[in-house]
Amino acid sequence: MEHDLVIFDNSGVLADSETLGNQVLAGLLTRLVVPTTFDEAVEHYLGKTLTDVTQEVRRRTGAVVPEGFVESFHTELFDVFEERLAAVEGVERVLDGLDALGVAHCVASNDTADRLALSLRRTGLLDRMAGRVFSSDMVERPKPAPDLFLHAAAQFGAAPEACLVIEDSPRGVAAARAAGMTVYGFASVTPRERLADAHRVFGAMDELADLLPELFPAPLVEVSR
Repeated sequence: MEHDLVIFDNSGVLADSETLGNQVLAGLLTRLVVPTTFDEAVEHYLGKTLTDVTQEVRRRTGAVVPEGFVESFHTELFDVFEERLAAVEGVERVLDGLDALGVAHCVASNDTADRLALSLRRTGLLDRMAGRVFSSDMVERPKPAPDLFLHAAAQFGAAPEACLVIEDSPRGVAAARAAGMTVYGFASVTPRERLADAHRVFGAMDELADLLPELFPAPLVEVSR
């Protein structure tokens, strides 16, 4: 089936933020809770909400995350974003390609509305995606539940099976699958094997940009004689 809508995750897909976010998380957990490396943060917490992270930390280590941890994380993360956040290399080429082909696209992220707005502003994508931004605040259940993707599709009147999701986390892949959508896994920070449930895995945005003519072929034009 042809795709009518492309849904992008934000962190790690549009914004090159997963490395920064997991560096901040690992550092804060190490200082306040339990020693945690960057690789451990990626393996165990990537793509999860902070509520899920605190529960997973306790389940894995027995350590209790102190009150105020979430606020401290956001404060540190926002400071780092203001200084260092950039768009994922090649993503503007993908967006330009979708615009040229007339393909509808949006962003649906487990990020809160505030974090998502900051991220899109710092990457220069806020105006470009205006009116097409969906955050976890808008639904009852975040990813890996399908709610957010289904909500985004409904705003465009797109059937789930006509949506292509671009995700970089196992939770996002699971959410897209649960929604009945096609999902491509972006293996930049996340190891490819953790995205094995995606319909296709790619490692660079330029690779996705090169696939666009194949995914969205131009309609045949009849020439009158």
